[in-house]
Parts: sequence; structure tokens; C-alpha cells
Amino acid sequence: MSIVLTETAASEVKRIIADQKLDQGTLLRVGVAGGGCSGFSYSLGFDKEYDEKVDSKYEYHGVPVVVDKKSALYLDGTTVDFYDGIEKRGFTFDNPNAVKSCGCGSSFQA
Repeated sequence: MSIVLTETAASEVKRIIADQKLDQGTLLRVGVAGGGCSGFSYSLGFDKEYDEKVDSKYEYHGVPVVVDKKSALYLDGTTVDFYDGIEKRGFTFDNPNAVKSCGCGSSFQA
């Protein structure tokens, strides 16, 4: 199952790709890196290529999403959404594998 990108998040990704005039076929790369106040931090960025040997590729609402297989272990079942409210604005991660997360929501412990 790996991750899910909501329609709201996909719309925001498409807007960013258009605003930044990124190439057709740009991929959204979701991953996990060591660090952050809880041990792991989420990474979200754009990529042009993926390697079938080390990456899994999905498509949600017209957005191609790539996750490296090491990150997929920590992200299985995670929903990536986009929140646009008065108090904050940005991408959010709802990760069922996180046993603890920080107040800002950008790092977690598995």
C-alpha cells in the first residue's frame, strides 16, 4: 500500500509544478531521513528520475509519486495531505507507524 496522496495535496503539487515551471513528468518524491527532534524527518521534493530497483512508483490524482524502498518501510499506510488554515499552511503526514511525533509534525519516531 505504501503511501496515499489526497486530492487536496495532489492539487497543491500540481500548482507548485506549474508555478515553478517544472518539466512535464516531474515526480513527487516522498521519503524519510534520519534527524528531526523525534528521530526521523519526512522529506518531500521533486525528482525527474526513479530507479525501479530501489524505488516504488504510484500515481494519485494525476501526480506520479516515488518512494524509495527503505523509506517505504516507515511510510507504509501514510496519508500525505495539504492543510491551508489560518494558523498554518503546508503538507501534513498521517503516519500509522509513528509511535511518537513532534509538535510541528515534521518528524516522528517509529
